[in-house]
Amino acid sequence: MVWNKQKMKYIGTMMVMAVLMTACSISYQFNGSSIDYTKVKSIAIETFPNRSVGFVWGPMESMFNTALQDIYTQQTRLQMVKRSGDLTLSGEITNYDAYNKGVGADGYSTMAELRMTVRVTFTNNSNPQENFEARQFSASREYDATQQLAAVQDELVNQMIKDIVDQIFNATVANW
Repeated sequence: MVWNKQKMKYIGTMMVMAVLMTACSISYQFNGSSIDYTKVKSIAIETFPNRSVGFVWGPMESMFNTALQDIYTQQTRLQMVKRSGDLTLSGEITNYDAYNKGVGADGYSTMAELRMTVRVTFTNNSNPQENFEARQFSASREYDATQQLAAVQDELVNQMIKDIVDQIFNATVANW
């Protein structure tokens, strides 16, 4: 009989907890953006041309433009439009270059750094205080100078593009 009372208390406690857990639910959404979708519904992203004064690597322009569009498509509910969006992004790739970072005892470079810079203009037609013009976003990656740039370029450029696109996204719609 004692066992039945304990079992009943246990079952009762579990039922109360189940009711409380289903009645009290909190929903958080961490998609990285803080957009008021009642005011902002669309974004226009112009093509960012590669106007680098350093190296010019052909695939970089399309890789960057695709990544920039993808982040807004995947992490927001904004509709992509060709022009006259509630938000507008424009700019250009202004620098892509490699620099020697270290010299070994033999006088040859041991480390190199690849750098990329993008200039961005952002317009928020619903909240002009958030606008900015010609802001620079940069990223760099180091690599072993004994490797040919062509062997590591694709991976390093992808990493830098991801970094810069995240910086742009955070500066334009994350606001946190």
